[in-house]
Amino acid sequence: MKSSRLVSILLLLQTRGRLTAAQLAEELEVSVRTVYRDVEALSAAGVPLYGDAGHAGGYRLLDGYRTRLTGLTADEAEALFLAGVPGPAAELGLGSLLAAAELKVRAALPVQADRISARFHLDAPGWYTDADETPFLPAVADAVWNSRVLHVRYRRWREPTDVERRLEPYGLVLKAGRWYVVAGPGPRTFRVDQILELTATGEEFERPGDFDLAAYWAGYQRDFQDRLHRGEAVVRLAPGRTLPRARDPRAEEDGWTRVTVPIESVDHAHAEFLRLGTDIEVLQPAELRRKIARTVAELAERYGNFADGGDD
Repeated sequence: MKSSRLVSILLLLQTRGRLTAAQLAEELEVSVRTVYRDVEALSAAGVPLYGDAGHAGGYRLLDGYRTRLTGLTADEAEALFLAGVPGPAAELGLGSLLAAAELKVRAALPVQADRISARFHLDAPGWYTDADETPFLPAVADAVWNSRVLHVRYRRWREPTDVERRLEPYGLVLKAGRWYVVAGPGPRTFRVDQILELTATGEEFERPGDFDLAAYWAGYQRDFQDRLHRGEAVVRLAPGRTLPRARDPRAEEDGWTRVTVPIESVDHAHAEFLRLGTDIEVLQPAELRRKIARTVAELAERYGNFADGGDD
């Protein structure tokens, strides 16, 4: 809309200073001719805006002039909650709203906005993993915003793997670069990248008034960890070394600490504990201790020449 574009021109000039018509056109994704018309409209409305010709020219506001047209729309305010994660915001279809909201914040609070962007950056995905393909994420997000029922074909890990589900999507969660939708009835949690087919029904549902997405997710993670870590191991840790969820610590004479740690499985614990190198000694279960001992023996044989100071 033209009125929104005129405000954007004002805010751009207020936050960035001098800008050429071409630069404004690129920012607003319009033609240079449209920028010329908009600038004329602003001048006719009494905005102290003028342009300089030449190579170093461009439009700028009269020194000291600041617009107060920095109010956020409801959609832009929602988008600001994703200001630290522009990638996911774009995946949700909020890229343009986020850009408009950030521009208004910079116009109203230029110093604070610059300090925050210079000092804080959120990179949600983990290392060494490719991003999940989530072609249905915008449709799921739209259903979340508008409380609309979805019919999906979903792939799960147990048989039968491909199932049909009716979802009442309450909210979306981004965890370690992966999107999850929490949906009723239940509620239950579904990975968005495992949705194979999706149909938007247009049917509305009523989101439970007492549903708290953050509280649900915290409980879901606790339950997941409890289901996952059904075994346990007894280990010794080097001074200063700790492990998550360790319990019953007991200091030993050599400065090491004996603790009990919940584990998912022997294979999973084997991989996790090897990462700690010589800072850990597994005492129980015996199967895990033997498995690590075999791996260490194989590594010692493979790298024996280097340990003895041998050549490449």
